[in-house]
Amino acid sequence: MNPHQNLPQNHRTQAGRSLWDRTWKDRQGRVVIWQMPNALLIGWAALTFVSLLVGSGRLADTFSWLASASLISWSLLEIFKGSNYFRRALGLLILVYAVMALIKSL
Repeated sequence: MNPHQNLPQNHRTQAGRSLWDRTWKDRQGRVVIWQMPNALLIGWAALTFVSLLVGSGRLADTFSWLASASLISWSLLEIFKGSNYFRRALGLLILVYAVMALIKSL
C-alpha cells in the first residue's frame, strides 16, 4: 500500500520530492537557477555602476551603501523565500559576502 495514496495531489508531490529535486527544482518541477525580473539585483548592479562612475567622496559612498542594501535585501528574500535549496544557499552566500564587504568598508 502506498503511504501517500490518501493525500491530496499537491501534498503527495511535495512529500515525494527528493533532495535533488528540492535543491534544483521549484514546486512545479521546473529547474530554477536564474529568475527574471529581479529588480533588487538590477538595482544593485546599477547603483554599483553609478558609484564607480562618481569616483570617490560622499556621493560615491552613498551609492555604494545603497547598492549593498539592495544586495542584502535580495539575499534575505532568497534565504527565506527562495524557490529551491540552491537559491536559498546562494542567498546565504551572498549575504555573507555583502556583510563582510560592508564591514571591510567601515
